[in-house]
Amino acid sequence: MAAKSDGAPVSLRNDILPECLSGSDQRSLQCHPARKRYSLLDCSWTLCALLVFFSDGASDLWLAADYYLRRNYWWFALTLVFVIVPSVVVQVLSFRWFAYDYSDTNDSSTAAAAVVAASDAKSHFSTKDSDQGVAGRDAAVGALPTTGTMGGARGCCRAFMWLFQCFIHIFQLAQVWRYVHALYLGVQSRWRGDHERRHFYWRMMFESADISMLRLLESFLKSAPQLVLQLSIMVQASQVLPLQGLSASASLMSLSWMIASYQKVLRDSRDDKLPMSYKAVIVQILWHLFTIGARTMAFALFASVFQLYFGIFIVAHWCIMTFWIIQGETDFCMSKWEEIIYNMVVGIVYVFCWFSVREGRTRCRMLIYSVVVFIENVALTTFWYLYRGPQTSDFNALLTVCMVVSSYALGTFFMFVYYCLLHPDGPISGWGCGVPEEVTVESCLSPASSLPPDVVASPPRTLQRTKGGDREQMGGANADVFLVRTLKRGAKATFPPLAPSTEGPVIRIDLPRKKYPAWDAHFIDRRLRKTILVLEGAAPVTPRIQYRCLGSPTEVMEYETTV
Repeated sequence: MAAKSDGAPVSLRNDILPECLSGSDQRSLQCHPARKRYSLLDCSWTLCALLVFFSDGASDLWLAADYYLRRNYWWFALTLVFVIVPSVVVQVLSFRWFAYDYSDTNDSSTAAAAVVAASDAKSHFSTKDSDQGVAGRDAAVGALPTTGTMGGARGCCRAFMWLFQCFIHIFQLAQVWRYVHALYLGVQSRWRGDHERRHFYWRMMFESADISMLRLLESFLKSAPQLVLQLSIMVQASQVLPLQGLSASASLMSLSWMIASYQKVLRDSRDDKLPMSYKAVIVQILWHLFTIGARTMAFALFASVFQLYFGIFIVAHWCIMTFWIIQGETDFCMSKWEEIIYNMVVGIVYVFCWFSVREGRTRCRMLIYSVVVFIENVALTTFWYLYRGPQTSDFNALLTVCMVVSSYALGTFFMFVYYCLLHPDGPISGWGCGVPEEVTVESCLSPASSLPPDVVASPPRTLQRTKGGDREQMGGANADVFLVRTLKRGAKATFPPLAPSTEGPVIRIDLPRKKYPAWDAHFIDRRLRKTILVLEGAAPVTPRIQYRCLGSPTEVMEYETTV
C-alpha cells in the first residue's frame, strides 16, 4: 500500500483523532513516539529481557540433557519437544516478516521518495489513490536514480543480508537478533540529531513491537507447557532436582516478564495512551508471577493424578475461552482469518492468566475470569488432595495446598496495587480507591462546523463497520457527538481544546483507528509500516500519522449503504 500525494489541502477535521478524545487521552498526546527519548532504563530493560530469554532456553536444554543422561528418555523427549517446536514456529513467523519487510525495498523507496519530491511545500501524503498531481510525481520519479545506477554493491549487500538472516533463523536466534537490533536503534536515536533521532526511534518502536509479539507467542507455546510439565514431574516423582527447579523458575519468570513487557510496548506505541512506568511494570510482573505460579501448580497437581482428565479439562477451557473472545468481536488483525487465529492464540493465554483484548471497562470481564479461575484452581487442588498417592503425607499435602492459595492471594494483592496505585491512567474507580463521577467533556466537531470538508468524497472499502453503540453516539445527521468519560472525584473537568497541529507533512491513513488494546494499523500492517518508514526518512520534517475520523454521521451512513 504505497502512499500517494493527493495534491489537495488536508482537512483539519481529519487531524482530529478518530474517536472524540477525552481529557486524559488529549494529555497523552504529548507522549507520541516521535517525541520521546530512549533512556538508560530502556536500554537496561532490553538487556534484562535478553537475560530472561537466555536463562529460559538454556535451563530447558540443560534439563533435557540431564534427563537423557539419567536415561529418562520420555521426559527428555517431552522437554525437548516443548523447546524445539515453539522455537521453529517463531522463527518461521519472524523470517516471514523479514522477507516481507526486505523485499521490493528499492521500488518502495523510489515511489515514496517521489511522493516527497512531488508534494513540495504542501507535504501531505495519503494512503488513498488519487489522480491529482500525477505529472509532478512522474517528473520526480524520473529525476530520482533508478536501481540500475546503484551499482553492484547494493545487490551484494542485499544478498549478504539474506544469507545472514537465513543463518540467524536456522540457528534459532531471531529473537536475539531483534533484541540486539532494537538496542542498536535505541542507542542511535539517542546519539543522532533531532530528525535522525526520531527516525531511529520510529524503527526501534517497530522492532520492539515485533519482538514483544514474537516473545509473547513463544512464551505461551513453550514456557507455559514446560512449566506445567516440570511441575508435574516433580509432583509425580516426589522430589525436586536442582535443574528442574531452575527450569520451572525460568519459565515462570519468562511468562510473567513477557506479559508485562507486551503491555508496556503496546502502551508506548500508542499516542492516545499514557506510557506505563517501570514501577508499574515490575508490579505487573509480580502480579502475573504469583497468579500464574498458583495456576500452574494446580495444573501440575491435578495432572500428576488424572493425566487423561487433565487433557480434557485444558481443551475444554481453551474452547470456552476462545469462544468468549470471538464473541467479544476483537479487532486486532487486518483480516478475518488472521483475527480467528489470533483469538485462538489468546485462548491459550486465557488458560493461564488474564489478558485484556477489548477496549473499555474490564472490571466485569476480569471479575468473571478471576472467579472462574479461582473455582478451577480450588477444584483441581481438591481433587489432587483427595486422590493423591500414598507417598505424599498429609502434612506435605496440606503445605502444598497452602502454597497454591497463598500464591494466588499474593498475585491478587499485586493486581489491586497495580490498578489502584500504578495504573497509567490513574487509580481505577470501582476498585475501592475512588468514586465514579460523570463529567461531560469536549465534543467532537460536527459536519455543520466551520472546518473545511474532507477531501475524500467517499470512505474507503477497508473501513470497519461501526457497531450499534457507535451509531447511537453519533446521533442524527446534523447532531454533534459528545463523549462522556468517568473521572474520579476531585479531578479537573477542564481540558485543553482540540487544536490539531497543521505543521509539517501528514501521512493520511484511510482506515479508522483501532481501539486500544489493539495495535495501531501501521504497527501490524507491514505495508503501511514500510511506506511510513520510507516517507519518514525522506521527508525533511517528521510527518504526523493521521487516521480516518468517523465523526461524521453522513460519512458513516454512506459507508453503510455502499459497502
